[in-house]
Amino acid sequence: MLTRKQLELLDFIKTRMDADGVPPSFDEMKEALDLRSKSGIHRLITALEERGFIRRLAHRARALEIVKLPEAMEKAGFKPRLVASTPAPAAPPRNAMPVEAANALELPVMGRIAAGVPIEAIAEVSHHVAVPGSMLSGRGHHYALEVKGDSMIEAGINDGDIVVIREQSNADNGDIVVALVEEQEATLKRFRRRGNMIALEAANPAYETRVFPDHAVRVQGRLVGLIRTY
Repeated sequence: MLTRKQLELLDFIKTRMDADGVPPSFDEMKEALDLRSKSGIHRLITALEERGFIRRLAHRARALEIVKLPEAMEKAGFKPRLVASTPAPAAPPRNAMPVEAANALELPVMGRIAAGVPIEAIAEVSHHVAVPGSMLSGRGHHYALEVKGDSMIEAGINDGDIVVIREQSNADNGDIVVALVEEQEATLKRFRRRGNMIALEAANPAYETRVFPDHAVRVQGRLVGLIRTY
């Protein structure tokens, strides 16, 4: 017996796979079911898998196999099939623009944004990446960093993504920033000011919010874009 949310999610996955040939992303599932975080989607997916309705393939992102459906959905006609994360040929995402048509600019990728590595210590440009001009936020210097870790997955930022950063020293509450903590540790987190304290919030319930005196945190840039390679 499935709960209403489990049934809604299974129906949504089937509908999207029938229409587009690929399963929806966790962000799309979250929006469709009106949930606040992707952790709720994780729980629903796990419940459907435990009950034998779907199967996930290890080491392959967004690879789902619908094994069976509830009787009411079976009567509508259904054949199990596997949809992998990189079907061929793959249709481009909606509103995707060719890089050439987007006035692409090349930005230096300054290394990885990872705990324990000060931005100033990254002395070499590892490579360059083409970025649509529309992604760059106003005037000023921009650079790119490769994300290491999963602390921001619920903000749609995954391990291995390239984030585009506008260099600046100030931030508003809720901005995702590159913050240098105690001149030693660079991290990508959501910024919150609480009086004389600064909270750096992860977007993953597995990580705790870290709070520091405002003098211990130096904002080095604000997230303005993200590039993902599939």
